[in-house]
Parts: sequence; C-alpha cells; structure tokens
Amino acid sequence: MGILALVLSGFGLAVVAPWLHRRTGRATGWLLALLPLALAIFLGRYLGPVSVGDPFVESLPWVPSLGITLSFLVDGLSLLFSLIIVAIGALVLIYAGGYLAGNPFLGRFYAIILVFMASMLGVALAGNVITLFIFWELTSISSYLLIGFEHERGEARAAALQALLVTGGGGLALLAGLLLLGLVGGSLELATLLSQGDLVRGHSLYLPILLLILAGTFTKSAQVPFHFWLPGAMEAPAPVSAYLHSATMVKAGVYLLARLTPVLGGTEAWQYLVTLGGAVTMLVGAVLALLHTDLKRILAYSTVATLGTLVLLLGLDTTLAAESAILFLLVHALYKGALFMVAGAIDHETGERDVRRLGGLARAMPLTALAAGLAALSMAGLPPMLGFINKELLYEAKIQAPRAAMLITGAGIAANVLLVAVAGLAGLRPFWARRPDTPQQPHEAPLAMWLGPVLLAGPGLILGLMPDTIARLLVAPAASAVRAHPSEIKLALWHGLNPVLGLSVLTFLLGIMVFAAWDRLQRSSRLLDVSARWGPGRWYDWSLLGLNAVARWQTRLLQNGALRFYLLIIILTTVGLAGYTLLRAGGLNWSARQLDVRSYELLVAGILLAGALAAVRSRSRLAAVASLGVVGYMVALIYVLFGAPDLGMTQFTIETLTVILFVLVLYRLPRFSRFSSPGARVRDLLVALAAGSLMTLLVLATTAQPLTSRLAPYFAASSYLLAHGRN
Repeated sequence: MGILALVLSGFGLAVVAPWLHRRTGRATGWLLALLPLALAIFLGRYLGPVSVGDPFVESLPWVPSLGITLSFLVDGLSLLFSLIIVAIGALVLIYAGGYLAGNPFLGRFYAIILVFMASMLGVALAGNVITLFIFWELTSISSYLLIGFEHERGEARAAALQALLVTGGGGLALLAGLLLLGLVGGSLELATLLSQGDLVRGHSLYLPILLLILAGTFTKSAQVPFHFWLPGAMEAPAPVSAYLHSATMVKAGVYLLARLTPVLGGTEAWQYLVTLGGAVTMLVGAVLALLHTDLKRILAYSTVATLGTLVLLLGLDTTLAAESAILFLLVHALYKGALFMVAGAIDHETGERDVRRLGGLARAMPLTALAAGLAALSMAGLPPMLGFINKELLYEAKIQAPRAAMLITGAGIAANVLLVAVAGLAGLRPFWARRPDTPQQPHEAPLAMWLGPVLLAGPGLILGLMPDTIARLLVAPAASAVRAHPSEIKLALWHGLNPVLGLSVLTFLLGIMVFAAWDRLQRSSRLLDVSARWGPGRWYDWSLLGLNAVARWQTRLLQNGALRFYLLIIILTTVGLAGYTLLRAGGLNWSARQLDVRSYELLVAGILLAGALAAVRSRSRLAAVASLGVVGYMVALIYVLFGAPDLGMTQFTIETLTVILFVLVLYRLPRFSRFSSPGARVRDLLVALAAGSLMTLLVLATTAQPLTSRLAPYFAASSYLLAHGRN
C-alpha cells in the first residue's frame, strides 16, 4: 500500500461507515478503529529509515501543466504527526461509540470524522503545497460539520460557522502565501522549496509571504486575536473536542510553521512575529482558562495557551527550542486528549460540566479518575511523567533564547503556574473534592469511554521512565526535519540540581497555591474579565453584523427586483471597465483614421437616429413599434450598402414579422403612462448616451487598427469548395 492509498483509505471507509453502523450497531466504533490501527502499523515501518535520516517521497502526476502533483513526504515531522492522528483517531472512534450510543446520527458522525482523519493525514504527509492546501481546507469543512453535529441547537450551528469563517478566511490568505512561495522558490514541491531558504528570505516578497502564511497558521491554531473560535467550538461533542481541538486540527498550523521553518525561519521578522504572537497567546490562554468554570472551556483555553507555547518555541528558531516543541506536541496530545475524554465521560455520567458542582467522583468512576490523575500529573509536569521531562526542556530552551531570554522565561513561568492550577481543576478536583449533588447518579463510564483516556494517559508515565526510545525514534527525526540538519536529543528524568529544576519546583509550588485559592480568585477575577464584552470574540460578532448589514444594503441596491436597475448596473459596469481600459490603452488614435462617409450613408444614419428618438419619445405603443421598425429597416439598409445583401434580406423579413406581431398584440393596450421622475429619465438618458458613446469609440478604435488575418484568405478560398458554401 502506497501513501496515496493510505490517505484515501479513510475517505473510502467514510463512504460505507453509515451502512456499516446500521449493520453492526454498538460494535461499529471498534470495527472502524481497525483502519487507523492498521495505518499506524503501516506507518511504523518508516520509523527505522526515518530515524537514520532517510525520508520517503511518493509522487504521482495530477496537473503537470501547473506543476501540481499528488506527492507525499514521509520524514520525521510528518511521521510523528501522522502517528498522532491515526493513534488518537482509533481511540476516538471507539470512544464515540460509547459517548454517542443511541444517537440517530451516529453513522453520519463516523463518516465525517473519518473524512477529517483522512484530511489530516493528507495535511501531514503532503509533499506539494497545493495538495497540502486542498487537504487543509477539507479539515476546515469536516470540522464545521463536526462542531455543528448537534445541528438542532443554535449554539452549535453558530460555533460551527464561527470556526469555518475564521479558519476559512485564514485559509484564503494561506493559499495566496503558498502560491507566492511557489513563485519565488520556483517549485510547488516541498522537497524543493525547503532547500530554497536563502533565495526566499532574500526576496522582496518574503515579508508578504510570511504574513500571509502566518495569517493561515495563526487562525488554524487559534493564536491571539483568533483564539476565540476554539472555546466556542466546545459546543461539539466530546469526541470531537478530544480529537480536533486538542490533538490534531488545532496543531495543523503549528505543524505547517514547523514544516516551513527551513525556508521562512532565520530572519528577524520571523523571530519577532512568531515569538511575540506565541507569547501573547500563551499568557492570554492561561489566564482565561482560570476565569471559566465549564470543564471543556477550561481545557480549551489551556489548549490555546499550549498552542501559543508551541508557536513561541518555533519563533525562537533554535535547535533546542525545536526539540522541546516536538516533544511538547506529543506530550500535549497524550494528556489533553485524555482530559477531554475524561470531561466527556464526566458530563455523560453526571450531566454536569461545571467544576464548582463536581467532586467525589473517584469512588464512582475509579478508572476514569486514574486516567485523569495521570494526565493531570503530566500536564502539571511532575516526575516521573513525560510532562516533567518536557517542562524542563521547555525552560532550558527559553533560558537559552537568543533574544529577551529573561522576559520569555518569566512569561513561561507565569503561564505554567496557571496551567498547573488548571491541571488540578480538570484532572483532580472533580474526583477528589467534596461531593455535591449532580443531575445524574454517577457511575463508571462504559469500557469504550474509559479505555481511551487510560491508553492516552498511561504512556505519559511509561515514556517518562524510558525517554531515550521516544527521543531516538520520534523526537530527534522530527526536530531534524524542522531544523533541516541532523539533531540528537538526550532525554532523562534527572539532570542534577540545576536552575531548570529549580524553576520546575517553583512553578509547581506556585501552581498549587493558585489551585488552592482558585475559588476566591475566580469570583473576583471574573468581574475584571472584559474579554467577553470587548475581546476578539465581540469583534467577530460586530464584523458579522456589519457584513450582514452590507449584504442587505447591496441586495436592496443590486437585487431589488427591477429589470431597469439590473440593466443600469450592467451597462454602467461595462462602460466603466471598458472605458477605463480604452483610455489606459491610449484612447482613440484620431490621426490614423480616414473617415470616408457618403451622403446617402449619412441619410440612413440620420433616419435611424430619428427612429430611435421617436421610439423613446412616443406615448403610443403602436407609434413606438413603428419607430422601432424604422430602426430595423435602416440597419438592414446598412447591411446592403456594406456588402451583405443576404443578411439585409433576413433583417427585412424579421423586422416586418416583428412589427406585425407587435401591432397585433399591442394595439388594444392603452397609451403609455409615465412612472419615472424627470430626474430618473435624465439619468437613463445619460447612461444610454454613455453606452452608445462607448460602443462608437470601440468600433472606431477597432477599425482604426490594421486588420491583417491569415484566416480570411483561407476561408475565402475554401468555403465554396470544402464547406460547400453556395449562399
């Protein structure tokens, strides 16, 4: 099986998923999970070659004339991202079968999430920027359908539209940036572009390319000020949040930044823009996470903070920062995917998501509590979890930042302190706090719903005890792809007593203090929260209202139901565009014209104009019809005078028949009535004169050009013999 077949297999299975669900019922999720499991095994065979720096490229022609191929690239970065996609995808399919059991649209859900999984694989493995963009947009469309899955709720529909508009708008900017990148780099193939870094960075279009691509990646990965769509997307079912909004789609922007680092990184613009954007997002997300009480929104804002950290690390543009970003990408997917599934299980079994009204669930849901505890420990960065190793690597990368190291490190400490408190809120408080009453009597979730959290949280402990394996097989090859040169990374639980360890201990202690004081802080801080009233989310609402207002205005203006206004708009647009083009081209070259007009031609033209004027001024329908007939007969005479007697005879026949038909139909109707004002008639006159003048000038400009054609003699010689033309 090739890479193309691997990607398309998800689309193929999506087609039959609803039918399969009708046949297999509750077992459907388990059966569908066999595909991503098989894909993970298939991708696993690339671990060995990729770990020694041997990437794999597959290319099939698609639109060769435009340089577009269905090419795929398997290197350390794409392999890591693809394994995350298929591994978590398998668990989400199983989880969805339990979470949405009994939902009449579950078969449709399976189909859409398989389309999303296949699209994400396409993004991760694409070796051509156009191929990548197509899969990128497919993730936005399938995400829209998944967020709005509960389409009967207005909140879900609004959140889905919000996510589509924000990420779709960024996608348009991304397309422009990728096309410019291909133009400057001389190729649309990533393998070629990644070796053209010096050429692209030195080009005058580098800054526009960078800004356009950052617009696409920042919207996709919920960077400030586009972060508001991610918490809104929590209207989606828990399986969607666990898959799209923690592990895969929101990291697509981070993935693309990492992918394009060799060609766009290494400049001051990259370092300032990417680092600043990531740092602001990291702090904003961490602060907003503590201002909310809904479990999924807390996790969503903490995900925003993590995405900001990942972007910040890529902006630092150092090898150590790239290594820590890659490790963080993996660690976060494990613990946050588990916590989102835990949040879904809590909501499913208790009917409650407000952390203030949750507690004491450890006895009723022991397996879910175990998974939540392990995930929370990894998120908080405690040993021996992989999250602890990752946090130390993060601090080391920030301390060694090439610019503003102290400021970046301080911001990182502040964000991590708040995220330690978030880990306690999401992973510990619902299970170990004092138990309040809940809408439903809690009990352990079914196997399909606790298996995923356990299998995601468990590796955080296992890999923390054996970090060298993960470093050699996944982290180092991926970091090498980001830095475009071989990278070696050593991960260990213990590096001795050093400043980084001190920062980790300080972060944990301060985080515990914030967690302990959360109730008081939350009540007071919500009064100071102005983001809901004046933040980017409100900007989106105002923009949408403004867009709708403009749409209503232009609809009243352009689509008002009156044919005369449609004609006015069409004629004025034509006059404006064609007239501007004519003037820009130099206008009419009067000196090159030799007008040879005979007296009888002037007489015909005068009668024609008089007929047209009479038709316009007449108050009788019959007189107007007769005047139009005069216009038609004069046009027929022009045909005869200029050597087209057959066309003239046709015109005479048609005009005669038309006049007769009009007279038969209209002679019983009353005289015309005036419905338009004098001002409207003057406007119509001016528009008509402008259109007529334009056509006159175009004809004069055309006939002033020397008309040399190689086709005319050919048709003159061949039409009688070859085309049997005897007319």
